[in-house]
Order: sequence, then structure tokens, then C-alpha cells
Amino acid sequence: MGFNLSRKFAYLLALIFYYIIPIRKKTVFENLNIAFPEKSFEEKKKIAFSSYHSFCISMVEILILPYLSREKVKSLIDLFNSEIITRKFNEGNGVIVLSAHFGNWEYIAASVSLQIDIPFNIVVKNQRNGFVNDWMNRARTKWINKVIPLGVSIRSAYSILKSGQILAIVADQRGPEDGLKLDFFGKRTSVFTGPAVLSLKTGAPILFGIPIRKPDYSYFAEVVEIDQSNLPEDFDEKVKVISERMIKYLEEIIRKYPEQWLWMHKRWKH
Repeated sequence: MGFNLSRKFAYLLALIFYYIIPIRKKTVFENLNIAFPEKSFEEKKKIAFSSYHSFCISMVEILILPYLSREKVKSLIDLFNSEIITRKFNEGNGVIVLSAHFGNWEYIAASVSLQIDIPFNIVVKNQRNGFVNDWMNRARTKWINKVIPLGVSIRSAYSILKSGQILAIVADQRGPEDGLKLDFFGKRTSVFTGPAVLSLKTGAPILFGIPIRKPDYSYFAEVVEIDQSNLPEDFDEKVKVISERMIKYLEEIIRKYPEQWLWMHKRWKH
């Protein structure tokens, strides 16, 4: 099946997963009700189905990823402001690159690292299915990237950054129940503070790059640095302010392109 035909096949998959085998459909609407209380049911229904469609497009694209040429992978993302990654990398403090379960999050790591010719150390959550897990990691590391299992990421992330490398994290899932809670879509939400803590301890800047899919299935992303100026003196307060700036930027992107975020995750479980 060709590249474009495979993407079109994703629409059929979306119909199946939305109407026939409604995977996490209840969670999707619970999340949309929290995020967009002002929207009508029809508007939320449109976002919900579009989100399923976006997810299915990503899945078939990921299945094709290992069979693409190096040049094709480099061209997958039209990247704006990419020079900031190289500039920050050359400063020698390491770089934290964040993304989200948005558009095709696997594509941006593979493509951007090849575009700047600098490997990413990607923090990944192991899949329950061993075959799927191994297949995904082979796809992620086919070119120059490496994977860091989530279970050991805290121990290894610090040393990766201290050695001046790039650490890539998909940073939009909920944090621990007893962790820091910040405003996200008007609701107190647990967040991961790892990127902020690592940045403060190592001096590594935090960059965001979120891949946005265009109607022709191509992608673009802008690299944005999270502002760390005018921080309070207290370390915990610094972590809070940086994390607030991160989650605010993420919310801005989601509000602009809500159909491309993965709403199936129980983001407001606690």
C-alpha cells in the first residue's frame, strides 16, 4: 500500500474505532467537556472524531516509517527556527526538547535529528506487548536516535544532559497524584516537573517542538524556547513557574488545533 493510500485508509480505521469499537470514547468526551465547556455537543463530536482520525493517520504513518529513505524522513517536517537547537547544543549544557502526543510525535524526533544531524535521546514508555515495543524501538533508532526507557530515565537523563547531549521527551501526560498541580484548561491538573528540574540542575534550555499536520498530510513545527527569565529565588517556585510556562504553551497549541491532540489519555484522572 502506498504512502498516501495508507493515510487515506486511516479514515476507515477511524470510523471503526469511533463507531464500532469505541476505544476510550467515554474518556475522550470527558476530557473535551472539561477543556471546552463552552462548545456544543456537535462541536465536541467533530473534534472527537477528528482526533481519532488523526491518531489513525499517525499509526499508519508509523508503520511505514522504517521503510522510508533517510532523505524522505528528513523531509517529513518543515521545521521553523531549527537553528536554535544547534545553537543551544553548541553551548554544551545539553538540550531538553519537548513535544506532545500531537500530529505525529514519532515523525518529529526522527526527522529533526536528521535535519540537524544531531542524535536525540528519546525517553519512551515501554509497551506492554514485547513485540510492539521492540518494533517501535527499532523504528525509532533506525537512523541516529537512541531510546531511554522511562523507568530509568531519571537516573540517566541527568548524565545525558551533563554530557551535552539532547534529551527528547513527549511531555503532555498527567503527572503523579501527589505532584505539582497547575491550571490546564481551567482545571487543576497534575503535571510532570522533570523537565523543569533537569533544566535548573543542568543549565539545559527547554525547547518545544510540536508537529502540526496540514491538510495535505505534510507537517510543520516551530521550535520555541521556554522563557526562564524573571524566576523567583526559591527552587520549588522556579520549578513551578517554568512548568506553568510549559503547560501554558501546550494549551495554546491544543486550543488552536484541538483535533490533533490525543484526547484518549485520562489527563484529569487526579
